[in-house]
Amino acid sequence: MVTTVTTVPRAALCLSLWLLALQVRGAYIPPKMNRTIDSLLKHYKIPARERFNGQPVFSKDALAGTMEAKRLFMGGVLETYEKLIGQMLQQLPAHPTPQAAESNELPAGGDVRAELSYVLKKVQELRKHRYREQEALLQELRALRHLQIDNLVVQSKALWELPWLYEEASSLYDVRV
Repeated sequence: MVTTVTTVPRAALCLSLWLLALQVRGAYIPPKMNRTIDSLLKHYKIPARERFNGQPVFSKDALAGTMEAKRLFMGGVLETYEKLIGQMLQQLPAHPTPQAAESNELPAGGDVRAELSYVLKKVQELRKHRYREQEALLQELRALRHLQIDNLVVQSKALWELPWLYEEASSLYDVRV
């Protein structure tokens, strides 16, 4: 009986610490945003086997790198969320259908539109206030994709710039942080 008495307070303490840790971890997500996302998940309901099929939309592998790599990746993820939510907003009908208004489901276009707009606004605010540098870098990376590699002038200038760029690229991994 003594073992049970001492085990219960320990279990309660462990549970309390675990709940506190979860609360701290989620401190950056406003409660209203959590409620809004829960509500939207009811509208955009898919079977659990599809949601948890082992293929996430955004891989967590990139988050195992350096802080700079994580920030760059998250900047790209936030940009993608803006596009994704924008697409979801475009797919909603302009006015709620009478059928949706009579059912217990969220109306397609009414509250869903407001909720998506709220989540989009929060993503945009985070990106604007915390990821400016990453956005500029992403723009530079996108410009590289459109480089005219078959152009003789581009080829010659790139060769001219290669020694200092090669030296810079080599030295980046010599720096100890």
